[in-house]
Amino acid sequence: MAKVEPLGDAEIDDRLAELPEWSVSDGMLRRSYRFAGHIPAAVMVVHIAQIQEELDHHADLTLGYHDLAVAVNTHSIGGRITALDFGLARRIEAIAPGHGAS
Repeated sequence: MAKVEPLGDAEIDDRLAELPEWSVSDGMLRRSYRFAGHIPAAVMVVHIAQIQEELDHHADLTLGYHDLAVAVNTHSIGGRITALDFGLARRIEAIAPGHGAS
C-alpha cells in the first residue's frame, strides 16, 4: 500500500472545485446535507458507514433531525487532508441524491 501524503493548499483547492458544496474548515473537509425528515438522513448515515468500511476510511458524521454533517481528514497522518478524504467525499456525493439529500 502506498504511503498517504497530505495534499497542499493548491491541490485541495483544485479538488474542491470538483465538489462545489464541500469546503475546508478547521483542517477538515466538510459538507452538510438537508433532508425531508429524520429517517432519510439516518438511512444515509448507514449507507455512508457501509462505504467507509469498504474504503477503511471514516468520517465524523453528525446526525440531526433534518440534516447530516460530514467532516473528514486522515487521522493516520496527523489529521491532514489527503486524497483518501476526497475519495470518500466523492462516494458520499454520488449516493446523496438517492437519499433525497440537498
